[in-house]
Amino acid sequence: MYDCTEDDNRVCLANGIITKEMDPICPVDETGKFTSEVSDFQGMYVKDADKQIMKHLKAAGRLVHQSTITHSYPFCWRSDTPLIYKAVNSWFVRVEMMVEKLLEYNSKTYWVPDFVKEKRFANWLRDARDWAISRNRFWGTPIPLWISDDGDEVVCVGSLEELQELTGVAVNDLHRENVDSLTIPSACGKGVLHRTPEVFDCWFESGSMPYAEQHYPFEHMREFEINFPADFIAEGIDQTRGWFYTLLVLSTALFGKPPFKNVIVSGLVLAADGSKMSKRKKNYPDPVEVVNRFGADAVRLYLINSPVVRGEFLRFREEGVRDILKDVLIPWFNAYRFLVQNVQMYEKEEHTKFTAKLVISDNLMDRWIMSFTHSLVAFVRQEMEAYRLYTVVPRLLRYVDILTNWYVRMNRKRLKGDTGPNDRLESLETLTHVLIILVRLMAPLTPFLAETMWQNLKFLLDENTDLSPEESVHYLMLPLSNAELIDPPCERRVSNMQKIIELARVIRDRKAIPVKYPLKEIVVVHSDAEVLADAEYLKNYILEEVNVHSLTTSNDLNKWGVRVVVEPNYAILGKRLKKDMNMSAEELAVFEESKVMNVCGYEISYDEDVKVRYVLSGNDNSGSTYEPGCNSGLTVLLNMSTDKDMQDEGFAREIVSRIQKLRKKASVAAPFENDQNVLKILNGWSSFIEQNLKQPFVLKLPQSDNRNVIIIQEDVDIKGVKLSGGLFCPSVRVRSQDGKELIVLLENPVGSRLLRFDQLVSEVNRDSSCTQPVKKDDVKSLSGATIYIDAEVSQKAPALEQFDWLNVVVEYPDSVSVHANVVLLQKRVGSWLEDIIFQVGMFCKII
Repeated sequence: MYDCTEDDNRVCLANGIITKEMDPICPVDETGKFTSEVSDFQGMYVKDADKQIMKHLKAAGRLVHQSTITHSYPFCWRSDTPLIYKAVNSWFVRVEMMVEKLLEYNSKTYWVPDFVKEKRFANWLRDARDWAISRNRFWGTPIPLWISDDGDEVVCVGSLEELQELTGVAVNDLHRENVDSLTIPSACGKGVLHRTPEVFDCWFESGSMPYAEQHYPFEHMREFEINFPADFIAEGIDQTRGWFYTLLVLSTALFGKPPFKNVIVSGLVLAADGSKMSKRKKNYPDPVEVVNRFGADAVRLYLINSPVVRGEFLRFREEGVRDILKDVLIPWFNAYRFLVQNVQMYEKEEHTKFTAKLVISDNLMDRWIMSFTHSLVAFVRQEMEAYRLYTVVPRLLRYVDILTNWYVRMNRKRLKGDTGPNDRLESLETLTHVLIILVRLMAPLTPFLAETMWQNLKFLLDENTDLSPEESVHYLMLPLSNAELIDPPCERRVSNMQKIIELARVIRDRKAIPVKYPLKEIVVVHSDAEVLADAEYLKNYILEEVNVHSLTTSNDLNKWGVRVVVEPNYAILGKRLKKDMNMSAEELAVFEESKVMNVCGYEISYDEDVKVRYVLSGNDNSGSTYEPGCNSGLTVLLNMSTDKDMQDEGFAREIVSRIQKLRKKASVAAPFENDQNVLKILNGWSSFIEQNLKQPFVLKLPQSDNRNVIIIQEDVDIKGVKLSGGLFCPSVRVRSQDGKELIVLLENPVGSRLLRFDQLVSEVNRDSSCTQPVKKDDVKSLSGATIYIDAEVSQKAPALEQFDWLNVVVEYPDSVSVHANVVLLQKRVGSWLEDIIFQVGMFCKII
């Protein structure tokens, strides 16, 4: 209700009520009450006077409109009370006279994202007003202006030397308490000049950063001139009215050029409910706790992969950080760990040191992942040079998914050596190279995890490689792309294969048929002969991944009874186009290819305006039932019919899956009686089960069997058959005369170092305090035996409760026939041997 706000001032200027040359009208005192200039309401708090003023205007017939609106209003961040606008005398920079230059220099800069430059910032510049650079505070940088009492004489001091020369006083500290008392003799005979009491707006200081940090123009002039404008800056989107703006205003006024060449603008991080994060409200999780729970890399990657890097807002949620850890960092680390484990196994089995030479593999999957990796490198370098971080990170995360869920998973047998030593070596070399490249690409994004991996992977580099094993991955530049390794046709083939496999998985999920259960046939239908050729080329991979027995390709949907149905998206198009959306098969094919069509003068988009469904009209000539899945012109059909052999195979695969889960649950390197039909299945597929689990498999473990100890057991239901399965180990019982007992397992659930047989004998004799020594030819008799500890010896030995587990691997002589090749002993606390790798038996019985 008074002329103190910016809008009040603008409206009054526009209507000639005031001019810029006039002193500001401010009928409000320091306490927020009206002064004598408003005699009717003098002494009244301005907010309390609102209703009285409206009543006064109404009585005078001058009230145009009265209503209540909701709008944003400034509050004191300390007291949380409304602020009162008060007009005061200020020093201004004449920005309005520079608007055209500001827009010109803004056009010469490169912004990411560009909408901030073209819209938000440019609009702000067009409407720029003169900038009030003074503040009525004590703390701050004093404005170096000395003025006469009448305000006509003004001296701007430009340096300490000039200040000393004008005042006759040497000053090294420019805070107010040291300079406010200094006076300058008037050159016009007006007595002395006093410093104006205001200090600089802090944004004036931040806008002066490029010059202040170089102490320009008093020092480093050459360095400043070389490095100005800055190559790159980055800040939040709120700085379009702050730092970005003040940098440009001062640079334009002082140098006639933009202050920077490239800028990345980030969005703002908000609380989960979309409100501003507030220390007072505590509406956000403790950052330290989030980092401690999920890791700094997970938090960093979550933020870098968020809308913030596109200049948009992010509602921060801990679930997002957890998902990054679960879906990206852990799978990536598991791939790294899988490589390290298999390199160790390779060196042990092949008795040679592994080094990753850059050998071009003949294996299609190796060539594909190498090509895919170097295509990624080329993309990352291209986008990073353009400062488009928001395109880089999603591509890197997609690569982690491709590497872990496609390459590593589809090549596990090769990496473990099941396909021969040469093929194993090529796959290990390939995985090493791509992981090293990924670590280097991810280092700026996940610095801690990347550094951890680098400290191991660098020792796998061949000495002839052009990449030196630097102390830290952060000493390395981004890798260069090798164009010779990029194979677009290979990438296209695998991409088409992945689309086929993913559609098949969708069909299986829709029909609730797990991949473990085989199907007869997969049919791939596409109008592009190249896609069909790719499917045939990678047929074996498709059959294995989808778990089907045969693959058929075709370019004729009608042959397989598939119809394309197009439905309008009524939320967009409206029901008026319903009749006009009936199209022939030929028209649908053209629409699907071109992605656009014209209906009643409207351009229809394939991706947005319509919903495309593929409907199976019936069965083919053989009478087998097919289920379709379609996406972007690709149609996949699965023959859902099964037979007895296929069901049995699925049951066996289910057994393997259950045992694998038990292994994980028991944290051991890892078993299941049924009716006669189930027994036949398990007997018939026992070789398959043992081949996949690489461990012995038995169908029954008697409860009275004292020769074995069950490590873990679980009841399961597979296709209505109740089974009990678990993991077991042959064992020896060691018992003292007072009844205390410990168990020695002849197979070890965990571990990595070998202990010779004579060492085993020594360990048993010494640490179990046996009354009868264990001899080399007595090993077989250990299974199921009970060893008693001599009372006299046991009194001198620690109590059995003080014994701790000791893991020992035993290499048995060929002449000794014994089931176990691993021994797990108990040993006194404080003694230790390193963990070892082992095998555990599996059993299965009816409940």
